[in-house]
Amino acid sequence: MVTAAATIRAPLFVPADRPDRFAKAAASGADAVILDLEDAVAAGAKDAARAQVQARFTGLPVLLRINPAGTPWHAADLAAARAGGFAAVILPKAEDAATVAAVAAALDDMPVIALVETGLGLAQARAVAAAGVARLAFGSVDFCADLGCAHLREVLLPARVELVLASRLAGIAPPLDGVTVEIADAAPAAADAAHARALGMTGKLCIHPRQVAAVRREFLPTEAEVDWARRVLASGDGAVAVDGAMVDEPVRLRARGILAAAG
Repeated sequence: MVTAAATIRAPLFVPADRPDRFAKAAASGADAVILDLEDAVAAGAKDAARAQVQARFTGLPVLLRINPAGTPWHAADLAAARAGGFAAVILPKAEDAATVAAVAAALDDMPVIALVETGLGLAQARAVAAAGVARLAFGSVDFCADLGCAHLREVLLPARVELVLASRLAGIAPPLDGVTVEIADAAPAAADAAHARALGMTGKLCIHPRQVAAVRREFLPTEAEVDWARRVLASGDGAVAVDGAMVDEPVRLRARGILAAAG
């Protein structure tokens, strides 16, 4: 069964201790809202924030980012997730398949998105992807902090490709890309989303409403791509030429994927 967690393209984070922003986030154009109990909430405010999280403020999928396993808040976060009517839980610092599987089991049938954001997490990404999660997501900023590397596309290319491959091998949805920290202009997020899509990712985490429309647009096929896909599928069977390029069954598979993404 395909869940909302597997098809989200541009979810928007909102601090879980700011309920005044929940409805605003839902009205931003995002296709999901993430209530963040982890990085966005100070340690002393986590219990009060947890008491306010719920999914009733919108008809959109609402996801809950809980605190990592092993933290003082993790067990209570799991209980809140089970009670809150959320579409999925985002598990930070996903590094161990057994721990991830235990979290998924504790949440019954609620989908889990495993956030890979450390070197160990990347090394274990294939096992984590096969541990019962709905999807992987890339915590690129934390990943760079863990490795001491720059937050640049060329530096993070191997990590992004590994998450796409791990997802494919596990038979789960392609991953969500990490955040773009520049928020004054939507262009950087759009460019990062286009790069992620070219690598096989199918969504991107957003941290500001200004990023949402640009990110959603970049993960949709262009009119030119849709037109090409239709002409490819109308070309018949076997090996033929379309626009001066060879078309065979692998190319037709890509064309079907483009039309499916276009809806």
